Amino acid sequence: MSKVVNTDQLAVELSKAVENYTEDVSKAVDKKVSSTATKIKREIKQDSPRKSGEYADGWSRKTSRKNNYINITIYNKEKPSLTHLLEFGHAKVGGGRVAGIPHIRPAYDKFVPKMEKDIEKIIKSGG
Repeated sequence: MSKVVNTDQLAVELSKAVENYTEDVSKAVDKKVSSTATKIKREIKQDSPRKSGEYADGWSRKTSRKNNYINITIYNKEKPSLTHLLEFGHAKVGGGRVAGIPHIRPAYDKFVPKMEKDIEKIIKSGG
């Protein structure tokens, strides 16, 4: 819908249009990042090594915002010290190594590239 404005109101109307665009894009990006984080967390939980099930069930996510940026951290609240050891393997006490069971990075690699493309589309379409 077009609107006729005089030159005095042009700056105000441009500011409103930019603000609306920014809000729409920000909301759409937040929604996309949040849904992708949910998918990643679900995939990590599904692919996690299971001995007792406590490690696999311990996955959680924390959302923080700063300066219009959303940051979602997926972490293991039950066994945080095991994530690196299980993902990459570790040395045995008597020598040798225990092979890693990659389950975190593959989930990230599966979903993030599509999210990035979707965010580009969101920005180009204005939300």
